[in-house]
Amino acid sequence: MDQGSRSRLLLVSLMGGAAAFCAYFAMYAFRKPFAAASYDDVSGWAWALDYKVALVIAQVIGYALSKLLGVKLMAEQGRRGRAMAILGLIALSWIALVGFAVTPAPWNVLALFLNGLPLGLIWGLVFSYLEGRRTSELMGAILCASFIVSSGVVKTAGRWLMDQGVGEFWMPAATGALFAPLLLVAVIGLSRLPPPSPADEAARMPRAPMGRNARRALVRDYGPGLLLLILAYVVFTAFRDFRDNFAAEIWSALGYGADASVFTAAELPVGAAALCGLACLMMIRDNVRAVLVMHGLVGAGSALVGLSTLAHQLGLVSPLVWMIANGAGLYVAYTPFNAMLFDRLIAAARRVGTAGFLIYLADASGYLGSVALLLGRALLAPDLPWLKFFESAALTVGVVGCALTLGSAAYFARRLNAAAASLPDAAPLQVRATPDLGRP
Repeated sequence: MDQGSRSRLLLVSLMGGAAAFCAYFAMYAFRKPFAAASYDDVSGWAWALDYKVALVIAQVIGYALSKLLGVKLMAEQGRRGRAMAILGLIALSWIALVGFAVTPAPWNVLALFLNGLPLGLIWGLVFSYLEGRRTSELMGAILCASFIVSSGVVKTAGRWLMDQGVGEFWMPAATGALFAPLLLVAVIGLSRLPPPSPADEAARMPRAPMGRNARRALVRDYGPGLLLLILAYVVFTAFRDFRDNFAAEIWSALGYGADASVFTAAELPVGAAALCGLACLMMIRDNVRAVLVMHGLVGAGSALVGLSTLAHQLGLVSPLVWMIANGAGLYVAYTPFNAMLFDRLIAAARRVGTAGFLIYLADASGYLGSVALLLGRALLAPDLPWLKFFESAALTVGVVGCALTLGSAAYFARRLNAAAASLPDAAPLQVRATPDLGRP
């Protein structure tokens, strides 16, 4: 490849990554700003379950159901209609936020369920523009940085709106409206991204809708390793979702409750660290080696979550340093699952298909785990302080995440190398296709 071609490839990759970043960044303005409010002493709420916990659970259940539907929908999603689907789904979520504002408690809890239901499909639609390219790691890392930094930014925006006099029930819809122009521009940018080139397909396998038989074959051939990966992802997702939804309570317990900017300030270095480390993975051309390196990153991130928490409990680091290190470890472990890990796994397994299937298989399980964690705390330990529960969960992530990742790495090192040895390198595009690969 000459210098001009490299420059064009890099430019397209940066533009695609930026458009994807902005699209998913804007989506978070419709999903997460409600978490910046505390919703204390809500009129009409007489249930034993805390009102905000009920809101979080309702939204996560809707999001998890969306992920379950996405296992099939994203696997079979073609290229047509993606932009309108993104805009239409997010519009439905905003209408639900308006319903949340105008409907009295307890009935407005249902509005948060309806808000989460369409949003769970946005990630797969956005990532479908990026997967199967030689620079998918670069674009995927930029995309993943969006959910690392956006949650803090939209909470800061929500807190700012409340400081300007917007009520806590109208604040989520108002925050979404602020970011709607950015969403429109970003989706237009994604729709103009050229499809993967023949060189991309030669390096990463062609990407096409996966029918039922193709999905079953992939799970059958790599089931044990996928199970370990998905279990690890359940642990990371449950912890990450708890950290995200109850950030206001955790920061308040650490003494930062009056500082709205702390949401953003603590996440920006986390996003930068994760982005730089994950983007470098595109330098690894061998797909099997890339999968194993990502396992190493996931394990290292898990260890950092646990060790930084232990250091905080021993008084070795300040609360702010702990939260930054904790977030960095979490996102280094969590982020690869959302883009590059499964993208490379499809390529390493030499399957013609889509990473969206595996991403949504993991996501559906992960958010069910998030619901289980929330319900478990609400029912079994309702009086346990948020910070104590968070510390216990972080130590669990450190131990369990490392163990599951090591087991998965050992499995895929053996299985993928054996699969690669049994197939001719000269014809990578002709292997492992199943008869119904393009048909639902």
